[in-house]
Amino acid sequence: MQQLTRAKIVVIDKEAIDESRGLPEEFDVQFNPTEYTMSKSAVIAEIGIPGLDSPLQQYVRGESEKLTLDLFFDETDNGMGESATSVDKRVESFYQLIKIQPKTHALPRIQFVWGEDRSFQAVVESIQRKYTLFSPTGVPLRATLTVSFREYKTLEAQIKEFKLESPDFTKQRMVRRGETLSSIAALEYNDPSYWRLIARKNNLANPRAIRPGMVLAIPPLGETVVED
Repeated sequence: MQQLTRAKIVVIDKEAIDESRGLPEEFDVQFNPTEYTMSKSAVIAEIGIPGLDSPLQQYVRGESEKLTLDLFFDETDNGMGESATSVDKRVESFYQLIKIQPKTHALPRIQFVWGEDRSFQAVVESIQRKYTLFSPTGVPLRATLTVSFREYKTLEAQIKEFKLESPDFTKQRMVRRGETLSSIAALEYNDPSYWRLIARKNNLANPRAIRPGMVLAIPPLGETVVED
């Protein structure tokens, strides 16, 4: 019989982990979800041209991918009488995922993992809790959490993912520590003298003013180089 692989939610920001506040390193998903929904959208601007029947569509930017699923929790194994256990003990800590953490001053980044093929790095955008069964004395015994995850990607990861390497189009490049415009030009064009092309494209009056983390537009070689 094949062993059941349980879904789990792992906190990536280890410095945010604080079990005394209800934020463990890994969250217990009692039952695997029966379904989940993935969604992705883009921001499109309409450019109206006089005389045309329809406006032109201009891609502005992409929006974060979203993962939405329901998590089911049940505490009826302990009975429904005086020994009944509230399901809140299982679900309360999930609310820490939607709260600013005191150690990081941010929402904790997490990774939803389910087997080898499903891994989604995100922050939790919303959590809705619905109780569906109670003991005779009002103790909640079953609950469903509807959780919405918003994809989290760093700027550097996105630039690497796009791999905008076509020589016919401008691409983006993040400046790394120790780099200069000349060294970047040598890597991009195999000629350090083309640093002027990068400086002109990015309106850099002082080519020594670049700093680590700055994102530069790297133009195609077809653009005119302004000589000193």
